[in-house]
Amino acid sequence: MKYQRSSALFTEAQKVIPGGVNSPVRAFKAVGGTPIFVEKAKGAYLYDVDGNKFIDYINSWGPMILGHAHQPVVNAVVEKAQKGTSFGMPTEIETEIADLAVSMVPNIDKIRFVNSGTEACMSAVRLARGFTGKDKIIKFAGCYHGHSDSFLIQAGSGAVTFGTPNSPGVTEGTAKDTLMAVFNDLENVEQVITANKGEIACVILEPVAGNMGCIPPANGFLEGLRKLCDENDILLIFDEVMTGFRLAAGGVQELSGVKADIVTFGKVIGGGLPVGAFAARTEIMDYLAPIGPVYQAGTLSGNPLAMAAGLAMLKELNENHEIFNSINKKTEYLHKGLHEALTSENVKFTINRIGSMISVHFSEKPVIDFTSAAEAASNNYFKKFFHGLLNEGIYIAPSAYETWFICEALSYEDLDATIAACKKVAKTLD
Repeated sequence: MKYQRSSALFTEAQKVIPGGVNSPVRAFKAVGGTPIFVEKAKGAYLYDVDGNKFIDYINSWGPMILGHAHQPVVNAVVEKAQKGTSFGMPTEIETEIADLAVSMVPNIDKIRFVNSGTEACMSAVRLARGFTGKDKIIKFAGCYHGHSDSFLIQAGSGAVTFGTPNSPGVTEGTAKDTLMAVFNDLENVEQVITANKGEIACVILEPVAGNMGCIPPANGFLEGLRKLCDENDILLIFDEVMTGFRLAAGGVQELSGVKADIVTFGKVIGGGLPVGAFAARTEIMDYLAPIGPVYQAGTLSGNPLAMAAGLAMLKELNENHEIFNSINKKTEYLHKGLHEALTSENVKFTINRIGSMISVHFSEKPVIDFTSAAEAASNNYFKKFFHGLLNEGIYIAPSAYETWFICEALSYEDLDATIAACKKVAKTLD
């Protein structure tokens, strides 16, 4: 495939946009080469500015669970836009989507809409601190909760040390209140809690990790976290920005039966428009302004276009739960096909999958946390794999640390074409 127009556009973009992109992973730095500029998308397919067509496995990093330009969502946005795009005042549709979301998700009474997953997670942590009167938080290495200062922290030298900033601009003062733990390691979490007794407001995690590749929770991990939090008066926050309304109508809480104290959402809940949300039981949510002391606000929060897109998406998912079974079966089919294709060429790999999230790790060892994910990503296999699939018209995330997202619009013919491409590319991996 040729990318002359994309290359020219990237050159121009770099003159006026830092790195030529408005989100770093889009720059292809992890895989090399020139990022692709998209012209349009429909269903399961992307079309770039050079006329190339790709089967899409990122789906805007998760929101497009029903496929691109899904007609009910498009219709809802167009209809709402004709009445105005933003008011900075309450609208009826905000209550309508809030009612629906609360009815679909276990263990939440109230929800507040914001403009991004980053904002949702940032607000959830502030709310947890305000509610508990404690300052410190525990996050897990490899779990990504947006680019708020509290979350851009790397692990210290030991299991119970304070984190240190790994992005310039994040202060040591902020970093000292963020404690690192190891995903899928309850003993490590308990050590961190013990070393900071009575000081921890919340534990926040992706209950299914998606930013070190897809990594499901180990058996008993979420249950163990719930128990530790209960024993130590710590709030448990599930970051379901990726998994909410994707892995099940009620997200990971529904799948696992584990109740979180605060849940954050994004992606699917906005139908592809910029949206985030955080939710909890009434006792916690009523700590928010204007009725409580914890301040949070946003001029474009509850934007009518975003609410219309999200409502159309959630209505369809709520009215037809068979969508989840269908998309899960397609992901299982892809998993089996990828496994056979890579095995036939003697490639060392591990595939992780849960629901409609899946990732390929080029390692024979189980990938269960950030360390094992980093080890798997340390070779050049993924770069060859990415560009090989790209040349075959298959678009996966341009990073070994990202999950693939499957959409319902994918046909089994698309899946077969992907598997065949994978087998062809596997022959080049040496």
